[in-house]
Amino acid sequence: MSDLVSLSRKPAGPAPDARPPAARKVFVHTFGCQMNESDTQRMLELLGRHAFTPAATADEADLILLNTCAVREKAEQKLLSALGRYREVKARRGAIIAVSGCVAQQEKDRLLARVPYVDFVFGPDNIGKLPEMVDRAGGRERFAETGWMDSEEYVFPRADPEAARGRVTAFVTAMKGCDNVCAFCIVPHTRGREVSRPYPDVVAECADLAGVGVREVTLIGQNVNSYAGGCTFADLLRRVAAIPGIARIRFTTSHPHDLSDALIAVFRDEPKVMPHFHLPVQSGSDAVLVRMRRDYTVAEYLDRFDRLRAARPGIAITTDFIVGFPGETDADFEASLALLERARFEQSFSFVFSPRPHTVANLKLDSAPEWRDVARDVAVERLERLLAVQRRIAAETFAAELGKTLEVLVEGPSDEPGERLGRTPENRVVHLAADEASAPAGALVAVRVTRAGTSSLSGVLA
Repeated sequence: MSDLVSLSRKPAGPAPDARPPAARKVFVHTFGCQMNESDTQRMLELLGRHAFTPAATADEADLILLNTCAVREKAEQKLLSALGRYREVKARRGAIIAVSGCVAQQEKDRLLARVPYVDFVFGPDNIGKLPEMVDRAGGRERFAETGWMDSEEYVFPRADPEAARGRVTAFVTAMKGCDNVCAFCIVPHTRGREVSRPYPDVVAECADLAGVGVREVTLIGQNVNSYAGGCTFADLLRRVAAIPGIARIRFTTSHPHDLSDALIAVFRDEPKVMPHFHLPVQSGSDAVLVRMRRDYTVAEYLDRFDRLRAARPGIAITTDFIVGFPGETDADFEASLALLERARFEQSFSFVFSPRPHTVANLKLDSAPEWRDVARDVAVERLERLLAVQRRIAAETFAAELGKTLEVLVEGPSDEPGERLGRTPENRVVHLAADEASAPAGALVAVRVTRAGTSSLSGVLA
């Protein structure tokens, strides 16, 4: 494979007096989770080594990649809507269109049949083949590359530190896949079984990123605290914390059954591990949790939750809720509301149940009274009630920060003129009235909070 990806299958070798061909442009539309955001960055870095530069918009792109999420049905609808918009670009300038990620893995060649102007489809395990696949598509070949790679042979895409130069934060992949097979979740079918990256590779990548100025790393994986790459996840966090230049460490996403005593101890002992933890509960009803195939009760979840808060007072804990899961009764939903009031989560990422192919919940839907489908209008009304409670709790939590002086890591300019944007250790967004000279990217600054909303704070340099 040459360093230049051919998109036209012209005869090899330029004329003696020909100039080198201009770099092609790639536009990536990313849906979904932090893992997808990380995959997008790896794809851009890989294509950058093959004469592609990022395009600001799809209108100027020679290659359009849609990196997809399959967790909810709405994400697939968004994909099809986006493809419809990009069809005109393909017709006008001959752009290649490819679909990657979880919907690609789920639908495989069915997506090619459904959308005839998509050139190729590839799953998460095939990112390393992207330049070769672009070359094949340039030769008018349509195909789906969605085969799984054996765990022993899988090589994690490695971040290019130079591509991160100038950035304050970065994602670092620690593991992929999930072995839990929750009844509602398609991830094991689209991301495969758990594979952990060897800890020396994770630590080395974090050190390389620190070497180009990255101050904060987020270790990511579908179930990151089940990490088993030669040490425990708690040990991995301590190893990353020992890297000079790394000021903050975060991670996502976690499963409650992997919240070990050792991990709680890291939150107690290691100040570089930020006081923010995303711990999805999904429901406040034990009966629903059993059908969801979540292996904990609400009491067991709260025991871990309380021990975490005792170890790190003030820690911000966020969660996920699914409302309208098959068989959910009014009493089940009220139990979720009660849990939200009791735990006072910082934020809840909450959604109406969406049946996913290949999952237990989809297969058992309406098969018995306890699996009865919840009417859509009932589920939506429940979601609106839960979100209203969460907005109130978030507003009260943020209002309590008024007048306080907080440590903020500046990430760069805000969308508002004359403001900078950063985050507190608890991962709260802060809009700072300051210029670049007084609050440069990467600086840890003291900020006095002057305004509190439901999702962000505003302040001035203290």
